[in-house]
Amino acid sequence: MEIRKLSIIIPAYNEGPTIHRILDKVKAVSLINEIEKEVIIVNDYSTDNTKEAIENYISKNPDLSIQYFEHEKNKGKGAALHTGIEKATGEYLIIQDADLEYDPEEYNILLKPVVDGAADVVYGSRFAGGNAHRILFFWHTLGNKFLTFLSNMFTNLNLSDMETCYKLFRSDIIKKLKLKEKRFGFEPEVTAKISNVKGIRIYEVGISYYGRTYDEGKKINAKDGFRAIYCIIKYAIFK
Repeated sequence: MEIRKLSIIIPAYNEGPTIHRILDKVKAVSLINEIEKEVIIVNDYSTDNTKEAIENYISKNPDLSIQYFEHEKNKGKGAALHTGIEKATGEYLIIQDADLEYDPEEYNILLKPVVDGAADVVYGSRFAGGNAHRILFFWHTLGNKFLTFLSNMFTNLNLSDMETCYKLFRSDIIKKLKLKEKRFGFEPEVTAKISNVKGIRIYEVGISYYGRTYDEGKKINAKDGFRAIYCIIKYAIFK
């Protein structure tokens, strides 16, 4: 499938002070093959100045295609992604967190297997390749690797980073999935369901990771990890 436009889905919750920085990075990146960018921001009922910061950015950057949507109550990251996926018009879409943990300059690394005609889905792994990684939490990393191992057991994939934010999907495929998880259960659910698509071609590439501490705004916690375990088992059994 030829790719003319990439939809970049950004779920945002209380990212007012920094969201302009990630949008600047998205704006600056030049995609291979002159692929267009469509930015879709979903504000998940932020309680800070996220809305004002986004509106201000849109008014000052009319040359960047941005669609803005907001939820009338806080529903969770997964719900924001559901909205973004529904609204996407590009042939492919990628997930971009509103924080600064992932570098949009690396979109082209994920796009290359697609442009080469090899992939329908590409995961960006924080644990593969020789790119920069911030050294942070031992138990958080161990938990991620355990969840990936458990997911691989049930999906028969050999991913190294199921929980990564950077996931690139062929839009027509992911739009057909009936996704239900409204919080961080999105990652294991979408992985389980995409693995069941007949003939799907899934690739993985190494990416950088500039992780945040909890003081810097990191939101995922142990409760989300237990929910991920539940989701891995649930969506493996009830395909």
